[in-house]
Amino acid sequence: MGKDFQTKTAVSWALYDWANSAYATTVMAGFFPIFFKEYWSAGANVNLSTFHLGTANSFASITVAILAPILGFMADRGGAKKKFLFFFLALGVLATGALGFIGKGEWGAAAACYALATIGFAGGNVFYDSLIVSVAGKNKMDFVSALGYSLGYLGGGTLFALNVWMALSPGTFGLADSAAAMKLAFVAVAIWWSFFSIPLFLFVPEPAGKGGKKGFGAIAAGFKQIGSAFQEIRRVRVVFLFLIGYWLYIDGVDTIVLMAVDYGMSLGFAPATLIKALLITQFVGFPAAIAFGKIGEKLGTKTGIFIGLAVYVIVAIWGFFMNEESEFYALAVAIGLVQGGVQSLSRSFYAKLIPQESAAEFFGFYNMLGKFAAVIGPFLMGWVSVISGNARYSILAVVFLFVAGAAVLARVRT
Repeated sequence: MGKDFQTKTAVSWALYDWANSAYATTVMAGFFPIFFKEYWSAGANVNLSTFHLGTANSFASITVAILAPILGFMADRGGAKKKFLFFFLALGVLATGALGFIGKGEWGAAAACYALATIGFAGGNVFYDSLIVSVAGKNKMDFVSALGYSLGYLGGGTLFALNVWMALSPGTFGLADSAAAMKLAFVAVAIWWSFFSIPLFLFVPEPAGKGGKKGFGAIAAGFKQIGSAFQEIRRVRVVFLFLIGYWLYIDGVDTIVLMAVDYGMSLGFAPATLIKALLITQFVGFPAAIAFGKIGEKLGTKTGIFIGLAVYVIVAIWGFFMNEESEFYALAVAIGLVQGGVQSLSRSFYAKLIPQESAAEFFGFYNMLGKFAAVIGPFLMGWVSVISGNARYSILAVVFLFVAGAAVLARVRT
């Protein structure tokens, strides 16, 4: 690109994080686990509902993991990153809006819509992430990636705060009860997600495609190309090692994001406490993500990731011994300080390692490994909870993932 950094383009790209983080915050981390347990799974065993939630998350992750490399290859060849992004955006928005119309006790329908919405959310991120190479040069990628995550925390937190207000005081908004407020919140997320995605489609350029087959021919070529692309990734040792390390530690990060509220409810904490803790994480995460972008520029991207992983290990161990709701607030602050940093620096670090002309293809593998990792974590937490009858043991499983991921990352030499 002619300039290393263009404000309008970078902000338009980052606003997609502002847009889709409403789903990650209000739905995935906040209201859905609570509503799924207390409304859609009313009367069911608490450990069984945890298992159902973990299974829905795992199904969505497996689907995206299988599709991501093929779609990435097709998008690179056809110059169609924004088209694929639009498709997954539409899927996510429609499925999220549908959650607002599902009745009490219908946990199967709720889980299905949630899985489809999560596929839309995660599938869209494959192409959103890959567009960063057309937005910033390598020396600005840490900052631009961090800008996206910081706007995500702020945007997701802003709508989440409004949704929490509706849930705690439904009468203020003319709603019958908290259940009606939560249903309206799902619809609000769908509208927010679609509206704030518009700048990306208007102002972020579509990188030129590399040519090749289209339609079903491109799908067949995509399957064929996966093997050779994987061989190329293995040949580029730093990329291969990074992906292994990322696959391990991002499992822990994603699992804590997806299952924290469910874990807190299993310990008997009040839903209001868990919601307030999520709000704390969002608004702490906004400046912290920007700060991590600067840490990446000053101390090195890898060093910033190590700092974040060390904090996560402390959080997981502390979570095992946690007894008081006040401790959940403290953990929310700690997670807010590092969550966006680990995610944004991982994205920018990987973007620096890969060939820009194959960004979607390489980010397809990046997201595939991230989603295969998230298959293990939520399911493992649910399974350990059911087998042991004690949710506390499930949180310790993620410690190994952070430590192992950091050990592999240490071997990556750029």
